[in-house]
Amino acid sequence: MQDQHETNSLIGANKVEGTKVFNATGEELGHIHEIMIDKISGQVAYAIMAFGGVLGMGEKYSPLPWSSLTYDTRLGGYVADLDKEILKNAPEYEVDSTSWDNAYVDRLRQHYSQPYRT
Repeated sequence: MQDQHETNSLIGANKVEGTKVFNATGEELGHIHEIMIDKISGQVAYAIMAFGGVLGMGEKYSPLPWSSLTYDTRLGGYVADLDKEILKNAPEYEVDSTSWDNAYVDRLRQHYSQPYRT
């Protein structure tokens, strides 16, 4: 049953958070912790994926370009079309201490500008 605050193509940001992320073979990688929206364009720029840990303890976080994710209705989650090495070596993200300054955004852009599709 579809939520009254959701359509076939629109979803509230609060519902995106917690949605599972899978790789191209359907293996669960983690879940969306939060999304980062570009203030100027209004477009989602990154999804912060949480992975690892147990019951939220020891989780690690990795910003993923929103453009690398597609929603798969069969899986009920997002599929990241990214190589595991690219994910593993992504710039670190600390929820309470990473500053989203221009230097950090440049590091993300440079990291994901590599050929990253699986």
